[in-house]
Amino acid sequence: MNRLDTEIIGLLIKDGRLAYAEIARQLGVTRAHVRDRVQALLDGGSIEQFTAVIDPEKLGKSVSAFLDIKASPNAIEEVAQALADQPEVISLYIMSDMKSLHVHTLTDSSDSLLDFASRQIYGRAGIVSVECQTLLKRIKNRVGGPRL
Repeated sequence: MNRLDTEIIGLLIKDGRLAYAEIARQLGVTRAHVRDRVQALLDGGSIEQFTAVIDPEKLGKSVSAFLDIKASPNAIEEVAQALADQPEVISLYIMSDMKSLHVHTLTDSSDSLLDFASRQIYGRAGIVSVECQTLLKRIKNRVGGPRL
């Protein structure tokens, strides 16, 4: 990836709907060159997808919870996949200790979060412990914002 690719990506992160012509104007290259570079970044996997950044609260998802789940190492992949398949889970990571999952959920209420935990976490084989914290105030989102 070269400097031009980095600049194109920077502009697309700020506004994924920018036209190739506008990107070209800002960077002093041709529209066709921008189109070719974006296609190469897509083909190479540097750009995974174009997406919208949403405000979860405006969609009725007012409870944002972060769960740190400890699982037995022999069950971590199975537990991770089972949780990742749930609509409440918007991101899930296996951490470097190979026994921890960091999970971000969005639900419409505390009752919905409790229902999710009851259905998917409590009593699930392979889960050793869970810590849960809910978000009080969002100050800064990661680039791309939360995904539903």
